[in-house]
Amino acid sequence: MLRLIILLLVAGPAFADPPAIENVDARKEARGWRFDVTLRHPDTGWDHYADGWRVLNMEGAELGMRILHHPHETEQPFTRSLSAVVIPEGTTEVQVQARCSVDGWSRTTVVVPLK
Repeated sequence: MLRLIILLLVAGPAFADPPAIENVDARKEARGWRFDVTLRHPDTGWDHYADGWRVLNMEGAELGMRILHHPHETEQPFTRSLSAVVIPEGTTEVQVQARCSVDGWSRTTVVVPLK
């Protein structure tokens, strides 16, 4: 029993909340699309933090990725941008998916309509 408790305590961060995408603003610019993505994640410092997000087509192919190079434990939620994302002509919606340094890519995505 004690081993199980210790295992759960050590593995605890792996069961933490995934990064939550709170908002996505997508707009077409001269050199492609710009995405402003607002994330919330219980960052604890360098050992566990939201470390990126990506734009996917509806089939799951990556169109662009924003790497987050440091934790934001005192800045929640936070917004970061990615510009010059090439979206194929005729695409009407994409997905955005977030990642953290411990759990990897979130299982959920946010569908974003392109206007």
